[in-house]
Amino acid sequence: MMPPSHSASSLAKPSWRRFGSKFKTLSKRFSRSGILFVVSAPSGAGKTTLVEAIRQTPNLFYSVSCTTRAPRSGEINGEHYRFLSDADFRAKLKAGDFLEHAQVHDDFYGTLREPVLTNLKNGVDVLIDIDTQGAAVIRNCDDPIIRQALADVFIMPPDLEELRRRLHGRGTETEKQIERRLETAAREMERWRDYRYTIISGSVEADLEKFRRIMAAEGYLSGRMIQK
Repeated sequence: MMPPSHSASSLAKPSWRRFGSKFKTLSKRFSRSGILFVVSAPSGAGKTTLVEAIRQTPNLFYSVSCTTRAPRSGEINGEHYRFLSDADFRAKLKAGDFLEHAQVHDDFYGTLREPVLTNLKNGVDVLIDIDTQGAAVIRNCDDPIIRQALADVFIMPPDLEELRRRLHGRGTETEKQIERRLETAAREMERWRDYRYTIISGSVEADLEKFRRIMAAEGYLSGRMIQK
């Protein structure tokens, strides 16, 4: 028996090969919008250590908050916070420069609007480290760019006694200040449901791994894809 003849059409590439070739071209026609990662946690929950590690992520912009409180030992202006006088902070507030602001323990904190929006528009992810008050303001922001970009994460400490131990270990506050922070922490821990993600804090390594998984998942959302 003679082997069957093969026409040109029967020798054509399988459909999956043709699609694969087309997909390589399509992939160059898409980019991704920037993601606004907002992380909150009660004082002493390990947020500072976590944020310092996340800041090392390539192509990530860390929004340095402005504050009127005095610098703590080792804090550098422009790296940990932008330390402003009360008058300077109020002037920026009046000018509408803040995306959000809040008063915490007799001091003011605020996030500058312009660098956040500029980076998001350019497809750069932004990380903001703020309290629950500030996160609520951002969550209810009327700017569609902010609302679309937002991915908020709450770091839940194991319990208040562990927080007390950590705050005592820092040695930076009086007993009265620690009690005030614990009262604030108890109120903040009730707000965890307002956040898209909640991480029950464990070790620094485990918390960092969980946060990086959140970042990866957010980066794959179809709604963040932009066709060029």
